[in-house]
Amino acid sequence: MPKLDRYLLSEFAQSTFATLTVLLIVSVGGAFTDVLSNIARGRVPAGMMLSQLGLVLLTWLPLILPLALMLGMMLAVGRLYRDSEMPVIASIGVGPRRMLRPVLLLVLPVALVVALCSLWLGPWSERMSQQLIAEANRNLIVAGLEPGSFTEIPGGGGVVFVGSMSNDGSRFSRVFVYRQSGDRVDITTSNDGEVTLGEDGQRYLVLNDGFEVEGPLDAGVEGKLDYRLMRYQSNEVLMQADARRFDENDPEVMPTSALFGDPRAEANAQLHRRIAPPLLALAFALMAVPLARSTPRQARYGRVLMGFLAYLVATNLMLMGTNWLEIGRVAPALGLWWLVLPVLAFALWLYFSDGRVRRPRLRKARA
Repeated sequence: MPKLDRYLLSEFAQSTFATLTVLLIVSVGGAFTDVLSNIARGRVPAGMMLSQLGLVLLTWLPLILPLALMLGMMLAVGRLYRDSEMPVIASIGVGPRRMLRPVLLLVLPVALVVALCSLWLGPWSERMSQQLIAEANRNLIVAGLEPGSFTEIPGGGGVVFVGSMSNDGSRFSRVFVYRQSGDRVDITTSNDGEVTLGEDGQRYLVLNDGFEVEGPLDAGVEGKLDYRLMRYQSNEVLMQADARRFDENDPEVMPTSALFGDPRAEANAQLHRRIAPPLLALAFALMAVPLARSTPRQARYGRVLMGFLAYLVATNLMLMGTNWLEIGRVAPALGLWWLVLPVLAFALWLYFSDGRVRRPRLRKARA
């Protein structure tokens, strides 16, 4: 490889890696907020926070990598113009066509990684996330119940105390459950029980041979001393009101190979949603080189902001187009090609017309 290609490739790769690191740090904060929100709503057990955080980041990679590649390329090329290195390179006959080789040496592998994440890794992480949550709903240990301590029921429905628990987390003994609904409270005790998953996908504590006390929250109010004491042989306590069931036929978790033969509009939309990111990554990487052209005294980040806004608009159009395909507003055969192909064609035209000197106009001499 020529020294010039090695130098340009090194500059492009270092800038892209630095940009990707910053974007990943920012994305971790967003993913952490998303996971904490699901934990607070009782959708995800607290013990699965780290695993869910990693899986969420994997699903975001098809959106993060193209942006990191474009911004990294623009920052690297902008630095070459600012330090007057690009005019020197152009003076020895190296134009945009000659620079295509070091550009593609970085862009093609990154676009391949984006395709791998979008077509395989992203659906796998989404499928694994839902499977782990569904499995956690059957296991009290993963759900957060620990022997000898009080644990809040997911969703804020009350408090549970378990004296002891089996190794697999399916059976327990000496249980205390406190629940509040409006201005009424319910206290349930039991000697032993087990956890089951109902047909509706909800998780229940099945208690055996215990007592239940139900009454008003504020016992000091006159006329609210209507307490009731019941002894039961079997009682079911709802643990998670909004537990989600894992559906293997959901297009978001289906493998990409299974989407090709699926006639549903949602499957077709999801298929085009996975094909678009690597092509958009290639288009915006090629677009970054002409967009970064500047003079030494020109503002440094003005064109970077322009490229970021262009990527933001294209990403929003991709998400909106996916929704349009699902509801039938866009023809299934059209897919997202109406967005990807024009953007890719514009990027190629912009790259190969960069630095081209216009022919001077010849004016006729006046008589």
